[in-house]
Amino acid sequence: MKLIALAAALAMTGTAAIAQDMTTPPATTATTGQTMDDPVGGYQPSTPPMSAQPLPGQQVIFQPSKSPTEAYPPPPPMASYPICKKGQYDNCRQRGG
Repeated sequence: MKLIALAAALAMTGTAAIAQDMTTPPATTATTGQTMDDPVGGYQPSTPPMSAQPLPGQQVIFQPSKSPTEAYPPPPPMASYPICKKGQYDNCRQRGG
């Protein structure tokens, strides 16, 4: 009985390791039809908000953050939008409308 339980445990760990190696990579923006790519480091700021700790007694001024439309403005409209092809959803217009 112990041998069967040990064999089952080994079989389960082996398939979990195989399943982790066989994952598919995420789709790139080239296959989805987007023209604008996301920033390489993401949307997180590349530098800290302060260069160093404030000194004792130094006045710290807090200001509100930017609104989402100011922080991440929408892209400008294109001059024309072509008809959507099969599987294309971005930067195109649908037929008949």
